[in-house]
Amino acid sequence: MLARKGLLPDGFLLTRLAEDSAQPNRFRSKAQRARFITKGGSCNVAHKNIREQGRFLQDVFTTMVDLKWQHSLLIFTSAFLCSWMLFAMAWWLLAFAHGDLEPRGSEDDLGRVPCVTAIHSFTSAFLFSIEVQVTIGFGGRMVTEECPLAIMVLIIQNILGLIINAVMLGCIFMKTAQANRRAETLIFSRNAVIAPRNGRPTFMFRVGDLRKSMIISATIQLQVIRRTVTVEGEVIPVCQLDIQVENPLRSNGIFLVSPLIISHTIDRGSPLYDISAQSLANNDLEIIAILEGVVETTGITMQARTSYTPDEILWGRRFVSILAEEDGCYTVDYSKFGNTVPVRMSSLSAKELDQTRGVQEDSAPGGVLQGWGLVRAGRGGYRRGGRTWNDPTSQPWYNHTEKGEEHEGQMEKGKEKTVKLEEIGREREEEGSIQAID
Repeated sequence: MLARKGLLPDGFLLTRLAEDSAQPNRFRSKAQRARFITKGGSCNVAHKNIREQGRFLQDVFTTMVDLKWQHSLLIFTSAFLCSWMLFAMAWWLLAFAHGDLEPRGSEDDLGRVPCVTAIHSFTSAFLFSIEVQVTIGFGGRMVTEECPLAIMVLIIQNILGLIINAVMLGCIFMKTAQANRRAETLIFSRNAVIAPRNGRPTFMFRVGDLRKSMIISATIQLQVIRRTVTVEGEVIPVCQLDIQVENPLRSNGIFLVSPLIISHTIDRGSPLYDISAQSLANNDLEIIAILEGVVETTGITMQARTSYTPDEILWGRRFVSILAEEDGCYTVDYSKFGNTVPVRMSSLSAKELDQTRGVQEDSAPGGVLQGWGLVRAGRGGYRRGGRTWNDPTSQPWYNHTEKGEEHEGQMEKGKEKTVKLEEIGREREEEGSIQAID
């Protein structure tokens, strides 16, 4: 679709097709799983047996905007035709009641003033109704001062025509300027990957913006939807869990100036902590990515969505770099947007890796929670993977002095204490001698 619009080169789709065929998931399940969010971002939930249908009529404008284009155009066309026919019947009845439709043969009949000139049949009344409502005014037909009721009908038809026009224009504007239209130029990688980053298994996917106009205050949010069973045996088919996005600012805000790789570190608090390469295909979960922001050109809040099922998560692969610097500016090669390369990675889960590396469940005070770095092993000692390791740079501040300096400090403190005691004894002896003389 984007290639047909001219936004992406034709080779991009070929690359994506080659990517899908060249990088199949080794643990891909045969059965097609149902998903809540499609790859295009639409909600894949069908609502059935809704008894209170009247609630949709309480918010007619939103209902009209949510309808499909063919349904909206059908409703607008029907509204115009019905209003024209209704007021055409009113104009014809006025002419019939006033006697304007009767043939005029005598001089008295020729001198009578009709309510609406040049109305001789229902067809002429229908044409006059169209002229009044759309304010065309060909000049052949007009309302006279003969019938006050005709003037009231003219006013009512004008007001109703303005209301129909306003609703139609508002719905068309909202349907063409919807925020999901901006999401058409926001692309997500078809597959997500799990690869090591900074010594920890990390869930990653790529997102990019094809337009030069930026998304202001862009935020990314990840959620896991999975089927869980409580302690009491209650089955929760849709359990939503938030996933923390890796960001040094401790927020989900991103600066989408170029395609970014959104990452989530799989640690002890992650919902993916106990998932391994073998159990990934059997897990009934869906990871939903939601990108929100404000469109720079229109100021409308937009939202782009996608989801990743276990079949679309590649274990032990990493995204290739697509950003390069050429002639003083950065260029992005979108033909490699979803390409990945294999990396060396264990097939064990993050929980199993922590257990094999000797991480204690309850972290000691002063130690590190994760078992992949330094863990406090005792007084002044640190261990890595169960071994004690003393690092002079990581010792407390009071242990950084040398032994010679410590002994000199102790000697100086001892001398100071001795001098003070001798001075105090001399002062007391002098006080005692003075009292004896007195």
